[in-house]
Amino acid sequence: MSNPIQVPRIADQGTEDVDAVETNEWLDALEGVARTEGSGRVEFLLQRLAEHAGHLGARIAANPYSLYQNTIAVEQQPEYPGDLAMEERITSIIRWNALAMVAKANMAYGELGGHIASYASAAEIFEVGFNHFFRADTAQGKGDLVYFQPHSAPGVYARAFLEGRLEQQQLERYRQEVDGGGLCSYPHPWLMPDFWQFPTGSMGIGPISSIYQARFLRYLQHRGIASTEGRHVWGVFGDGEMDEPESVAALSLAAREKLDNVTFVINCNLQRLDGPVRGNGQIIQELESLFKGAGWNVIKVVWGSGWDALFARDHHHVLLRRLASTVDGQYQALGANDAAYNLAHFFDLDPELHALVAHMSPAEIDGLRRGGHDFRKLHAAFDAAKRHKGHPTVILAKTKKGFGMGQAGESRNTAHQQKKLDVEALKAFRDRFALPLDDQAVEEMRFYRPHDDSPELRYLHARRQSLGGYLPRRSSLAPSIAVPPLADYARFALAPDDREISTTMAVVRLFTNLLKDKQLGPRIVPIVADEARTFGMANLFRQVGIYSPVGQLYEPEDAGALLYYKESTDGQLLEEGITEAGAVSSWVAAATSYSVNGEPMLPFYIYYSMFGFQRIGDLIWAAADQRARGFLIGATAGRTTLAGEGLQHQDGTSQLIASTVPNCRAYDPAFASEAAVIIDHGSRRMLEQQCDEFYYLTVTNENYTQAPLQDSEHDDVIRGMRLYGMRGTAEPAVRLLGSGAIMREVIAAAELLLQDWGISSQIWSVTSFSELARDAREVERQRLFGSQSEGQSHLQRCLPGPVPVVAASDYVRAYAQLIAAHVSAPFTALGTDGFGRSDTRSALRRFFEVDRQHIALAALAGIDPGKHAAARLRYGIDAPAEAPWNR
Repeated sequence: MSNPIQVPRIADQGTEDVDAVETNEWLDALEGVARTEGSGRVEFLLQRLAEHAGHLGARIAANPYSLYQNTIAVEQQPEYPGDLAMEERITSIIRWNALAMVAKANMAYGELGGHIASYASAAEIFEVGFNHFFRADTAQGKGDLVYFQPHSAPGVYARAFLEGRLEQQQLERYRQEVDGGGLCSYPHPWLMPDFWQFPTGSMGIGPISSIYQARFLRYLQHRGIASTEGRHVWGVFGDGEMDEPESVAALSLAAREKLDNVTFVINCNLQRLDGPVRGNGQIIQELESLFKGAGWNVIKVVWGSGWDALFARDHHHVLLRRLASTVDGQYQALGANDAAYNLAHFFDLDPELHALVAHMSPAEIDGLRRGGHDFRKLHAAFDAAKRHKGHPTVILAKTKKGFGMGQAGESRNTAHQQKKLDVEALKAFRDRFALPLDDQAVEEMRFYRPHDDSPELRYLHARRQSLGGYLPRRSSLAPSIAVPPLADYARFALAPDDREISTTMAVVRLFTNLLKDKQLGPRIVPIVADEARTFGMANLFRQVGIYSPVGQLYEPEDAGALLYYKESTDGQLLEEGITEAGAVSSWVAAATSYSVNGEPMLPFYIYYSMFGFQRIGDLIWAAADQRARGFLIGATAGRTTLAGEGLQHQDGTSQLIASTVPNCRAYDPAFASEAAVIIDHGSRRMLEQQCDEFYYLTVTNENYTQAPLQDSEHDDVIRGMRLYGMRGTAEPAVRLLGSGAIMREVIAAAELLLQDWGISSQIWSVTSFSELARDAREVERQRLFGSQSEGQSHLQRCLPGPVPVVAASDYVRAYAQLIAAHVSAPFTALGTDGFGRSDTRSALRRFFEVDRQHIALAALAGIDPGKHAAARLRYGIDAPAEAPWNR
C-alpha cells in the first residue's frame, strides 16, 4: 500500500462554504481513504466523482495545476544511491572552475562575455544527471542523448576538465577559438565536433529538436533499422526559454505518440535575462498547466529537504497557502536577501508562519534551499521520470539564478549579465563552498583540479564508468552506404521523352526510384509537412506507408482506391502535418542519424519553398552546425511559378539565403536531368564520402518538355553552369544566363534576338549562382594571398572576354548578382524583387521584368541602342513609374 501525499484543505477563495460541517465530513472521508487505501484510490474516486458531476450538469472548475509543493512526497523518495558529501564537494569544485573560466576571460578581454549565473543555478541538476542517469555510448550499444542548456556550457567544460578530457590551456581560451584550441561559447558541433552533439544556443531549438529526436529513435526501432529501446533523450532547458514558440510546439506530438523516452528538466530559476520570467505570476504553475494539458507527466521539485520538517508541522497549511500566494517577483526578492529580510517579508507576516520557524537560527533559515539545489529531491524526480511509462515527463526544478554568488548576483536582475566578480566576492564564494584555495589562488582565479588519485576524481570517474563513459561526446563513425548507378534510377530524366512534366514531379520520381534499391532504399526518409498529393507523392502512401507508432486504427475513407491513405508502424514516410518547424526537426534527426545512431539515413524533406529558409532559417542553421547530411527540396519554387497564390506564397529569396549557409550546397536546376545529376552527386558525397554538407534544390510545378543531358556535362552541372546551346551562326553578341523557372524564358529570349534582330547569342543553364560565386571567391582569395597558381574559376572559364552577360532567375536580383564581381564583361542581372502577387505565370513574369521580352531588351541595351529603342516599341515595354520592388 502506498503512503498518501498529504493534501491541504485550501478552500477556493471565491466560493463561500455554506455548510462547513458537511465539507469537513467529505474531507475526513477522503483522508480516511487515503490513509487506508493510498493515493491511487483517492485519484480514482475523484475521477469518478468528476465524471458523475458532469453527468449531473455540474461544471467543475478545478485548477489545471497542483499545489505549490513537491510532486514526490518524502516517504516516496528512494534512497540516494551516491555519496552526497562527495558529490557536493565535486559540484563545488566544478562551480569554481566554471566561474573562474568566465571571469578570467573577461578580466583579460572585457568583450568576450559568457555566463556564470545559469550554470550556478543548474549545477545540481547536471550533476545528478552526470552521476546517475546520463548513459554514454558503449561497445554494446548507443547511450542517452542530452540537450544541454546553452548558457550552462562553462559548467560542462569545467566538469570535462576534472575528467581530464579538457586541458587547463583550453579553459584559459574560453570563447577564443580563432587560433585553435579554444572553447566555443555554446554547444556547437561544427566547432567542437568530437565534444558537442547538439546545438542548443538558439533558444527554443533544443526542446523541439529533442522531441523529434526521441520520435526518430522510435521510428528506427519500428522500422527494424536500429535497436533504440532503452535509450533516453534528456533536455535541460530554462524556464524563460519556454516562451519561445518552438519550445512548446511539439508537446502534443510527444504525448500523442507516448514518447516516454524523452524527459525535459526545466531549470526554473524564475529569471530570464532582464528580470523575472513571470514577476506577477508563478512560472512553475503555468508550466505545469501547459505540460499537463498537453498530456505530459509533470514532476515538480520545488522545495529542498530542509523544508520537509516545516511542512510536516504545518497542520493548518498556512505555509503552503503563503507559498502558493507568493508571486515569482517576490520570490526573487526573497532569494536575493538574507534571513532577516525573509523573516520580515515572509515568515513574520502570519503568527502561525512565524511560529513554524521560531526555533530556527538565521543561518538555518538561510539554509532553506529550493528543490533544484537538493540532490535527494532531484534524484527522486529523475528516477521517477525514467521509470514512468506511457507519457513524456517534464521535471520543473525550482532554483536560484546565480546560486552561490551571494550579493554579487544571487537571484538578482543583473545576474545574467554578471561576468566578473571582485576579490571579496570570490573569497565569499570560496568560503561558502569550502574550496581548498588560499587567498592568492582566489585572487589569481586559479583553476583547481585535485590530483588524479584523489577521492574526488576516483569517485567522478567511477560514476561515469558505471554509465558507460563520458558525456558530452560526439561520434561521426558510420558505415558507408553505396548509391546505385545514376542510369539505374534516373534514365527517364537523363534521356527524357516528349512528355511534359515538372521538375518537382521528376525529383519525387527520382527518390521514389531510389526507394526500390535494396541497400539504399531502407535508408531513405521521405518527409513532408502536408500536401503530399500536391507534390505527387500519393503513391508513397501505398508503396512505403506513413509512419505511425500505433499503425492504423481505422478504415481509411479511400480504402477502395489504389493509392489509399495507409498508416503503419513500419511506415517509411514521415507526414508531419502543418508544421514546417516540426518537419525540419524530423529532417535534422534523420540527417544526423549517422552520428547520433551510427546509422546513415538519407532524408528528403519536400515542402513549399517559401515556407523554408524564410520561416525556419534558424533551424536550418542549427542543422548546418550539427553537420546534417540530407536533401531539402523547395518545391513549387520561385516567385512566378505558384501563380495564383500571391504575396506570402511566392519565394524570391530562399536561394539567396541558402547561399549564406557555409555547408549548404544550393541548386536551382531548370531540368529534371540536372536535378538527377545533383541528387546523385549529393548522395555520393554524403553517403559514400561522408561529407558534412547538405543540399537544397528548388524545383517547380510548371509542366514542360525536359531537356536531355550528356555525360560530359555532369561536372559542369555540379560546378554551377553548363552551355545549353547557341542561337545563330555568328559569334555571340551576348551571353544569356538562366536558372530554374526562368531558363525557358532565357531560351525564348535568344530566339527573339535572332529572329527579330538578327543577333546571335550563347545560352547558359546556371544550376547554382551560389556555387559559381564560392568557387570564384576561392580563386580570388588564393591570388590575394600570393598563390602562384594560374588556375581559373569555372565561371571565368565559361565566360571569358568582353561579351556582355545578362543573367535572369525567378529570385531577387541579388541572387544572380552573386557572380557579378567575378565577371569581366558588362553584367546585367534580372530578378523578381518586391512583393509577390497573384496572376498567371506570363503576367507575373512580365510584371517582374523577367519574361523573354525583357530579357531580350536587357541584351539589346548593351549591344545596340537603336535596336533597343525599337524593341521597346515592338514589345510594348514602357518604363513604369515605379520598379516592381516599389509597387
